[in-house]
Amino acid sequence: MLEALDDAAVGRWSRAVVAALTTARGRLDELNVFPVPDGDTGINLLMTAQAGDEALRGAAAPDEPAWVLLARGAVLGARGNSGAILAQLLSGLADGVAAAADGRAVDGPVLAAAMTSASRTAYTAVADPEEGTFLTVARAGAEAAAAAVSDGRAALADVVRAAADGAVTALHATTGQLDALRDAGVVDAGGAGWCVVLDALVGTVTGVVPVRPPLRSRTSRPQRSPLPPPAAPPAGPGSEVQFLLAGSDDAAVAGLRARLAELGDCLVVVGVDTPAGREWNVHVHVHDVGAAIEAGIEAGRPHRISVTPLAPVRSPAAVPGMRAVVALACSTGLADLFAEEGVTVLTVAADQVDEDVVLQTVLATGAEQVVLLPNHTDVTAVATRAADRAREAGRDVVVVPTRSAVQGMAALAVADPARRFGDDVIAMAEAAAATRWAEVTVAEQEALTSAGRCRPGDVLGSAEGDVVVIGADLAAVARDLLDRLLSAGGEMATVVVGDDAPEVVGDAAPEVVGGAAPDLALGDAVCAHLAAVHPTVEVVRYAGGAGAVPLLIGVE
Repeated sequence: MLEALDDAAVGRWSRAVVAALTTARGRLDELNVFPVPDGDTGINLLMTAQAGDEALRGAAAPDEPAWVLLARGAVLGARGNSGAILAQLLSGLADGVAAAADGRAVDGPVLAAAMTSASRTAYTAVADPEEGTFLTVARAGAEAAAAAVSDGRAALADVVRAAADGAVTALHATTGQLDALRDAGVVDAGGAGWCVVLDALVGTVTGVVPVRPPLRSRTSRPQRSPLPPPAAPPAGPGSEVQFLLAGSDDAAVAGLRARLAELGDCLVVVGVDTPAGREWNVHVHVHDVGAAIEAGIEAGRPHRISVTPLAPVRSPAAVPGMRAVVALACSTGLADLFAEEGVTVLTVAADQVDEDVVLQTVLATGAEQVVLLPNHTDVTAVATRAADRAREAGRDVVVVPTRSAVQGMAALAVADPARRFGDDVIAMAEAAAATRWAEVTVAEQEALTSAGRCRPGDVLGSAEGDVVVIGADLAAVARDLLDRLLSAGGEMATVVVGDDAPEVVGDAAPEVVGGAAPDLALGDAVCAHLAAVHPTVEVVRYAGGAGAVPLLIGVE
């Protein structure tokens, strides 16, 4: 029985939460009817908890408290509406512990005070908080913890048991507080997830996890008559937009909140301090995805942008003979390029691709035959699993294993719906395989690469996924990388320049005939180098937009 929570105990709790949410994921997804019945609350809570746990585990020699590391990881990796609220609660706990402990151990009274503070800050993070939700359950747990301390039951075990029991009591009351929950006969999914988190805390402190009666899901509640057909999702915003925002301040974020509140709903904005400065996790449901992202750009530097359709996962009947292409894109600019070709685009960072969402997107095309372009080395396995499940639903889905967006573009360039499907897939795969790809990025951490050891801030030039150049200057690395690629031949070079690519100044800029080298954007510098050194190569340039790497290159 623990009397206080130290860093080691927080680590054990974090691991217990991940394990418990892994077990509960399917049950939580089944409960998910509010705010959108998209069946992803369980996975969003789990992935958020995993992000926090990974940050905690990844600190080899942490010089910050475990609470801070856990909260930061959760905020930066939060997924969906429920994940954002979970991250805010963990962040509020970290802040509350720091304020209440004041050098003391995190005992019962300190934890109760931190829970109260966390609940209050969670309400402020949500633009339009409603009762009968995750927030209600969290507040009830905090109130029960505070009441235990007031009643003289201030031991840590008493406080965590009171919080968990209070949250469960409030959870069961949520069914009667919201029409969507009442109609479905279920409790709030996010609130149920928070109860799982608190029960894991009880297990960490006392060694015994509470045993709770199973919650009724939509499929398990008794029926007096046959179930009606699944209802269509309620009218409302059609896409979930989520991104991290850096390079901003409180005033700009306040303006962003006001603008996004006008554009949509389910708005949650959670801020956290990082070694590089403060960042915010922004989540909103909107019709106009472009306007939401533009608002983020006006407020700061949005990155890790994801856009997810809000339609529930279901398998509509396929249209015989209809063909579609689904492409994954990591940035708005790349998404626009694929969309212009009539492709269904799923815009999401590579490390946030979810198999269920890919499956949902494939099925939502309504096509009998679908080509799936993962466009990233880390996404192929997830895309393949989603394709397998889509085939079980009667769709003819083939993954063309594009390892980069430029290979996806090459595949689309030869696509011909008039061809037999199998022949078209072969032609697309051959075009992708014939495209050599490379990219210029900036190292975020020290690592040993094929070209030697790199350190944070080093510029990396990678070809076919292997680092071949390490330098200090983006343009110099880009020129070296292009020369290496074109030494093996090539008729056309495609360059995709990210929004974050800086200007190139002085010696870094290419030599220009007839005058001194001007200040040039990275894309201009690269194109000028290609024109001067490789004049026979046709060059096509695109804007990658927010979220794209500084430079992506394809050579055919």
